[in-house]
Parts: sequence; C-alpha cells; structure tokens
Amino acid sequence: MSEIMMQSTFAVPKPLNLINGKWVPSHTGRVLPVISPIDGIPFSDIADSDERDLDEAVIAARKAFESGPWAIFTATERGRLMAKLAARILEEVEPLAQLETKDNGKPIKQARTDMIMAARYFEFYGGAADKFHGEVIPFLQGYDVGMHREPHGVVGVILPWNYPAQQIGRSIAPALAMGNTVVLKPSEDACLSGLRIAQLALEVGFPAGVFNVVTGRGDVVGKALTEHRGVDFISFTGSPEVGTMIQIAAAKNYVGCTLELGGKSPQLVFEDADLDAALPVLVNALIQNAGQTCSAGSRVLIQRSIYDQVVEKLKARFEAVDVGTPGDDAIMGPVISAKQKQRVESYISEADQPLIASGCISECAPAGGFYVAPVLFGPCDPNSKIAQEEIFGPVLCVIPFENEAEAIAIANGTDYGLVASVWTRDGARQKRVAKALHCGQVFINNYGAAGGVELPFGGVRKSGHGREKGIIALHEFSRIKTVVNYFGD
Repeated sequence: MSEIMMQSTFAVPKPLNLINGKWVPSHTGRVLPVISPIDGIPFSDIADSDERDLDEAVIAARKAFESGPWAIFTATERGRLMAKLAARILEEVEPLAQLETKDNGKPIKQARTDMIMAARYFEFYGGAADKFHGEVIPFLQGYDVGMHREPHGVVGVILPWNYPAQQIGRSIAPALAMGNTVVLKPSEDACLSGLRIAQLALEVGFPAGVFNVVTGRGDVVGKALTEHRGVDFISFTGSPEVGTMIQIAAAKNYVGCTLELGGKSPQLVFEDADLDAALPVLVNALIQNAGQTCSAGSRVLIQRSIYDQVVEKLKARFEAVDVGTPGDDAIMGPVISAKQKQRVESYISEADQPLIASGCISECAPAGGFYVAPVLFGPCDPNSKIAQEEIFGPVLCVIPFENEAEAIAIANGTDYGLVASVWTRDGARQKRVAKALHCGQVFINNYGAAGGVELPFGGVRKSGHGREKGIIALHEFSRIKTVVNYFGD
C-alpha cells in the first residue's frame, strides 16, 4: 500500500469539536462517517453536531473577543502568534498532506502544495497585522478626524471541501489578523486537516475561544451559524444556491458577508497566442483538483483561424490524462464523493455537444473510488447547458469565435464572473480585453499565478461579492469607525 494510504503520524481528536480551547463531544452523541474518495471506504468519524454545540462556540468566541486575552492582544502580538502557527504547519506538511489526500482524494503533490499555501496565508496576514493603519481626514479648523479600522467581532466561517487547508488560511488568517474571533464550520465531506490545524493553533498558544471548530451537516450547523444573532460577520465559500440563503440570513441580522460562489471561467486564445506556452495551462486550469475548483478554466474560447490546430493538441493532452490514486502519482485523482461523481457523470451523459476526447481511469484505481475521466467537448454552443452551468468536475468545453468582439461577448455570456485568461501577444488587445471582461481576476498569458496569496480574489454576479486574499481581505474583516475630535478654533 502506498505511503498515502498509511495512517497519519498524529491523532486528530475526533469525533470532537473545538470549543473554548477544549475538545468536546457534541450534544447529539452522533457521528458522521469520513469516507475516503480513493476507495469509498469510511476511515474515521466526525461529530454530527447541532445548534447547541454551535451556540456554545459562538458564546466562547464572544467572550474571547470582549473580555479574554485576545481582547488586549496588540496587532504585533497577534502577528507573532500567527507566524508561530505558520511555522508549525510547515513542520507538519507531510503528515497533513497525507491526511488531506486520504480525506479529499487529491494527488499528494497537490496536497503538499496546499499545506505550504495554508502556512503562507498565516505568514502573510501575520506579517500584515500591525501594518494596516487608519487614516487622518483633513476637516474643518479646530477638528481632528481619524478613521479607525476595527474588527467586526465574532466571524462565522463556512468552508467547502475542495481545498480545506488552503481555505482555512484564506478565510481565517485575515479574520484573526484584524482581531476577530472565529467559529469555523468546515465541510462534512473533508474537514480533518482543518481540525488538525485548529489543534496546532492551540499548541502554539492561541487563547481559548479565539479559534473554534464545530463539525456537522450544513443544513443544521451551517444554518445555525448564519442565523445566530451573536455572529457579526460571515465568510462563505460554496455554491450560489447556498450563498443566496446565507446572504438572506445575514441580512436578517444586519451583518455583512463575503461570498465566493463559483464560476464558469473562460480562457480566450487568440490566433497570435504562444500555443506552446498556452496548451499545458489550458488543460491544467481545468483538471487541477479533478475540476473541483471554483476558478477552473472550464471554457476555452479559440479563434476560428487556429481552432482545429488547438483542438487537435488539446485532444492529445486529454487522452494522456491518467486518473488514479494519489499513490500512483496520477495526474488527476477522484472527485470528492459518490454524490459528486453522479452529478458530474450526469452532465457528461446528458451533454448534447460533440465529444472530442476523454482521459482514462487507471486499472489500479479501487473499484469503490469516485473516479471520473476528464472529457473534452466541442465545438460547443455557448448557450448549451455544459457551457453555461458550473459542473465542478473535469469537463472542458471548447468554443470557436471569429473576432475580439465575439470572444468578449461569449466570455461574458454566463451568470458567473470570477476568473478569465487572455492568450495573445498583442499588448493593446491584452488591455482592451482585460478591461472588457466581467470578472474579478484576469490573467494575461498565464492562469492562476500559482495561487497568489497577495492577489485579491472574488467575483461578480453569481460568483459572489467581496474580496479574499491580499491586503484587501483585511478591509473585508474589519469595519470603519470615524472619530471626530473638536479641540477649538
């Protein structure tokens, strides 16, 4: 058996919640099985918590924020503590990656990268904690006016299953840097690395109640978190349908939220593109994490004059994609669950667009695992179901276009607007097209920029609102207080 299938070198307390600095059982006494996508076999349990557990976590977070040690920590002290957590994550990269792979199914190389990225978020925001200043506003004679940045208070964080460790860094690190306390509800489909990182936070000295974790079902614990009147801000990453419900719940309590909800991101390939540079990226932007990435480049728009040439090369690359267990060092692993496998396969079987190519599932892949071969469709109708809806799986649509105007119209022609890439050597076109695309990030002759902790990330329309990553995330996890001091003329 490969090293990836071995037990981790540490024991995560489970099935328990982390509330007020202690690992405690849920009030229900029930558990949910943790099923590995690699073979479909349960290998652990998590607490199947309810509203009572969540309420205790919020109360603990409120106490830590208002009267606990966290309330008097300076920004520098917060930053130093976050740096310690980053260092501990880096020390645990290998066992954390093994746990993530078994829990999530992603290739071990990618899991290692995810852990390094998780640490990088805590490094980045730890370093920024004492460098995020307020402003002085010039005003009338005799007045001294300052604009102060303050934490919201208790932040509720609901995370998906596709990048558990990275998402913890991305959402929780900026919240903590600004002085908030956190109640985390991780996905029930993949949360073991989150529990372990929370355990590391305790080990490095985070005060009780600052970082709380409650596991369970989204329709119970997640719902309770979004509706709780003791929560001051909500950060959610997931589906647009759930995001709508969360936004409504937040509005009822008059609290803000950031929503990162998905995409149908286009990759535009013009006839002057450097195809040798573009082709591997066009494929990897889709198949990474088995297509289970909100920013996956799931549509490739190709100028008609080079369409056949590019498609032929894409076909060869798709046919070379080997899907298998992380221990096989396959290019792509399984999708997260039987439910997700069924969803992706239904899109594939019901597609009414021409099938160009597909990858293959390794003979060594366990029969019970959730493996889906990547598929390439085209030429696709831009308005077809598979070209419009987020599949969240390894399905790529190729769409021809005649000119720049048509490319922009097709790229903007979905309900989403998260990420896009533009492949062209024409500098003027790069600027025109980037400006015209309706999305939160545009990459010119690249895609994703290796994660880019420093790069603001978020979307428009159905892709959500608010921005994560970069310094701008500290704005999201803080609020402005204006102080007007009159000292006389």
